[in-house]
Amino acid sequence: MEGAAELPLDQVRTLLAVVDEGTFDAAAAALHVTPSAVSQRVKALEQRTGRVLLLRTKPVRPTESGAVLVRLARQLARLEHDAYAELGLSGAGEPVRVSVAVNADSLATWFLGALTAVPRGPELCFELRREDEDHTAALLREGTVMAAVTSSPDPVPGCSVRTLGRMRYVPVAAPGFAARHLDGPLRDVLAEAPVVVFDRRDDFQDDFVRRLRRGRGGASPGRHSVPTPEGFVEAIAAGLGWGMVPEAQADPLLRTGRLVGLAPDRTVDVPLYWQQWRLDSPALAAVAEAVARTASRALRQ
Repeated sequence: MEGAAELPLDQVRTLLAVVDEGTFDAAAAALHVTPSAVSQRVKALEQRTGRVLLLRTKPVRPTESGAVLVRLARQLARLEHDAYAELGLSGAGEPVRVSVAVNADSLATWFLGALTAVPRGPELCFELRREDEDHTAALLREGTVMAAVTSSPDPVPGCSVRTLGRMRYVPVAAPGFAARHLDGPLRDVLAEAPVVVFDRRDDFQDDFVRRLRRGRGGASPGRHSVPTPEGFVEAIAAGLGWGMVPEAQADPLLRTGRLVGLAPDRTVDVPLYWQQWRLDSPALAAVAEAVARTASRALRQ
């Protein structure tokens, strides 16, 4: 493969357009060229790199090699925009967009406070992608976002990583639910009691039960899926089932008696990290600093 410096930028940008628009025809319309020109540029880039870069599905998807070049294209666009801004050549009113992947619980508790702390004018806009903290790194790897709150301390290639802190979760239930379903040794009754989960990928409650039972089984198959942080907590408070709730959301409801703690000595801490593109971008640096400052107050250190 030839050096990255020899990759024609028009071909790299065309690859990005195809991925973003989903089809060769849509990319051609966005670039104001013919579909044939788009196809030729992508083929030329594949020949130059010696790799298949796109899966010709509907919509098209980048291969692992293609994702590397898509990320490169997005980073180049970011650097180009910042350079134009420093030279005073940005389009009038053109916003700087910072795309971030963040898990739902952070979004519902502390992350928006971090964004409000970023010094900005009307030219800075945020594009947030909600994703589980175990999967946000994939969006960085694909180049879909510039930064992410993730549970992985291992940096994605081309990214830096810093520790944010630990988000604490507590097992809770409504008092009436606990009286009906949780009368007995917790390790036994919790495996049989109805449970609330975020979605089908949420195995947090199962992991908690397995810890109690020393690796045996998981939470009950009788589960309610509620895919919003606020709805998740409200479903537990309403008595649909028990669940693991972020400490920041649980504390007010524990104080008022709407929830009861099931095992005060069995809290679970999830470490969170900030990963971002390794770019000299003032906007991205400002967001990173605001996120780190807010996390130092909101998360356990």
